[in-house]
Amino acid sequence: MAKIHSKLAELDPVWARIASEAKDAIADEPLLGGLIHSSVLHHDTFESALAYRISLKLTSNEMPEQILREICDKALGTDPDIGLSARADIVAVNDRDPACDRFILPLLFFKGFQAVQAYRIAHWLWTTGRRDLARFFQMRASEVFGVDIHPAARIGKGIMIDHAHSIVIGETAVVGDNVSMLHSVTLGGTGKEEEDRHPKIGNGVLIGAGAKVLGNIRVGNCSRIAAGSVVLEEVPPCKTVAGVPSRIVGEAGCAQPSVSMDQLLGVRGDGKDAE
Repeated sequence: MAKIHSKLAELDPVWARIASEAKDAIADEPLLGGLIHSSVLHHDTFESALAYRISLKLTSNEMPEQILREICDKALGTDPDIGLSARADIVAVNDRDPACDRFILPLLFFKGFQAVQAYRIAHWLWTTGRRDLARFFQMRASEVFGVDIHPAARIGKGIMIDHAHSIVIGETAVVGDNVSMLHSVTLGGTGKEEEDRHPKIGNGVLIGAGAKVLGNIRVGNCSRIAAGSVVLEEVPPCKTVAGVPSRIVGEAGCAQPSVSMDQLLGVRGDGKDAE
């Protein structure tokens, strides 16, 4: 058994860590034993556990859990990138969210992570021509998680959405790898145009709470958007923008804003105002 566990950890360290944490969690809180067994320990792979968890969260009188589970299993089995991206998302949440100290937490409890994984299934459905079913997934994710991501949007891996309430990402939006955003972020259009009309967010970008990025504009790699900003024009790489409408107020301050999660503007490391 030790050899099997060692091999599992070598082949899939994220899943091995989740399984180990599940056993510890049951020991700490036996009342959660049923939930943790059904969500984690009953499964042989991360993909199986993820399909179960997403189908359980999205089930309703309109669509039974078993059918949703079959859809999720099919998507995860057909497109390995979905599972790989979900693993990267878990690592990102654990690295960047101080409230997350275990890999198991996003899978069980964090609606930002769960909403992104529901989107990934919906996106697979959209790209395989099952667009009405993709819209059903979008609708249920919006109802359950308060996160509305159009299934045609393109979102990279290593995504962290903290708190995740009232997130809106439009149809032609593109979000790069290793992006972090907080609650009430909108990546929206500016009118009724039907062509490419939503923002393109580069890699490593940090988007603060309540920020609105509107129109077919590009936000450069490793930039920062301050909380509450309304961004209507292109943002160069490695800059910080703030305000309504936003303007450039300085450099990003570090190589990876989405990882550092530093949202303070104009403050030095000693806490004094920067000149």
